Amino acid sequence: MITEKNLINHELIGLKAEVNGKTGEVVLETKNMLGIRAENGIKRFPKAGTSFVFTLPNGKKVAVDGKRISSRAEDRIKSKVKKWQ
Repeated sequence: MITEKNLINHELIGLKAEVNGKTGEVVLETKNMLGIRAENGIKRFPKAGTSFVFTLPNGKKVAVDGKRISSRAEDRIKSKVKKWQ
């Protein structure tokens, strides 16, 4: 189950996200970029230097500094992150 404590160790694709006033669903993730499907297409944002607000399935919103998720999804999921929040 995805929670605010283990968010950065989970798959981000499918979560709702907000960044720079754009809100949508995460549909693309690379090592350095997240793609969010907004009203007018897919917008891509660099992870480093950007703050993301993810909405968890339970409705809770969690702010994450992009530096914390700047890695490939498969590497991030395997890693153990000590207390980040």
